[in-house]
Amino acid sequence: MTSAVVRRRVTPGPRERLLEAAQKLTYSHGVGIGVDTLLKTANVARRSLYEHFGGKDGLIAEVLRRSTAEDEARYQEIMRAAGENPRDRLLAIFDRLAEVIAGPDFRGCRYLAADLALADPDHPGHAITRDYRRRVHRLLEQELVKLGHRRPAHAADQLLLLIDGTLAAGATRPGTNPAASARELAEHILKAES
Repeated sequence: MTSAVVRRRVTPGPRERLLEAAQKLTYSHGVGIGVDTLLKTANVARRSLYEHFGGKDGLIAEVLRRSTAEDEARYQEIMRAAGENPRDRLLAIFDRLAEVIAGPDFRGCRYLAADLALADPDHPGHAITRDYRRRVHRLLEQELVKLGHRRPAHAADQLLLLIDGTLAAGATRPGTNPAASARELAEHILKAES
């Protein structure tokens, strides 16, 4: 007697569908996207939003938390792929930003857009974006320490400003190449080592 293996397609549950829909829609349309649009896209009942996230603010915060973890991992992957040289690892970020900006779905920096759109200074999303920037700063600073930069924390501030500016300019000034300009400026920052 043989047993047949039955394979079933696993459909994501309401929580995951809400997260996926919100992650896409808040990036393409901003955090001001309507609840009805989120629910329709996720194909879930309003009750699911409140059961899983307590409301739209909780969903936005969870989307930001999820996105920051993914983006931090991307920074690490980019630097790892660039090899062992800290200078190459840091400059690779700007090379990757040029590719991201050239993509058809690029809409700018999710975190800058969220911070500007979330009018309530106590919205939990702000704490998540601040923490994300601290973590990226720490990644940059660690590479600058390895490079022997004389002011690694300050240089990390500058590089983070270049990253934010690159993403903002890439979204607001089509046809320009802000990543190339930022890379040139980053090279000057890196030359200020020891």
